[in-house]
Amino acid sequence: MPKRLIIIDSNSVIHRAFHALPPLTAKTGELINAVYGFLLVFLKAVKEFQPDYIAACFDLPQPTFRHEKYKEYKATRPKTPAELYNQIPIIKEVLGAFGVQVFEKQGFEADDLIGTISALASKTGAETIILSGDTDNFQLIDSNTKVYNLRKGVKDTVLYDEKLVEEKYQGLKPKQLLDFRALRGDPSDNIPGVRGVGEKTATELLKEFGDLENLYQNLAIIKPKISELLVKYKGQAFLSKELAAIYKSVPVDFNLEECSFERYNKEKAKEILEKLGFYSLIERLPPFK
Repeated sequence: MPKRLIIIDSNSVIHRAFHALPPLTAKTGELINAVYGFLLVFLKAVKEFQPDYIAACFDLPQPTFRHEKYKEYKATRPKTPAELYNQIPIIKEVLGAFGVQVFEKQGFEADDLIGTISALASKTGAETIILSGDTDNFQLIDSNTKVYNLRKGVKDTVLYDEKLVEEKYQGLKPKQLLDFRALRGDPSDNIPGVRGVGEKTATELLKEFGDLENLYQNLAIIKPKISELLVKYKGQAFLSKELAAIYKSVPVDFNLEECSFERYNKEKAKEILEKLGFYSLIERLPPFK
């Protein structure tokens, strides 16, 4: 049986937890609702998947290479509240108590670190489960990689594999979701796509032609109205594909064995949960392997 790695899309889970749970404060008066929600998801995933390894990937506040390509990238997103940002160091401290290694890299997003680490782990034969509140990581799903997606709040979770992605996206394969975002765009990240091409048209085109490159080689046999839009917004389509593509070659110091969850120290974890006042979570702490 292959070893199993969980990679946490940390900022995504933190945002989901922060917005899903009511305000919760520590004895010190600090807001810790995102910390509590993050731990709920973390402990549930650990119990369900019994991982051999865990890694947590974080975004950094500085711009990434995508902002250099397209200055409007994510420009429409509302500013993250300070009450959320202030909880990130606490979550990193909690992860440290669990012996979970944290990865972050200036110029790149957490998704790029996830893509890189899952690719490196795959070479070892390990199975990877990505824990995320977003669907952007679905493009990484393959026979060795699944996404444990927070569908709603922090309790409604679905484990997506290749088959479930095809069901959700009307027959599109995970690797085609990159081309799907290139055509349709992605308002949440302010990725433009091809104006006038919606989900249905993007899906039909990709089911027929496979990917963006082959689609543009067959413009002559596409309906004139759609073909005109594709020609007009060709630059935007290929730029959108670049922006939406998860990078898998981030220079990162990753060693799978150093992410072993056997390094988990139950006493340290218990100590920090008590400090935060999360007594109900102590009984959910995983046993030693």
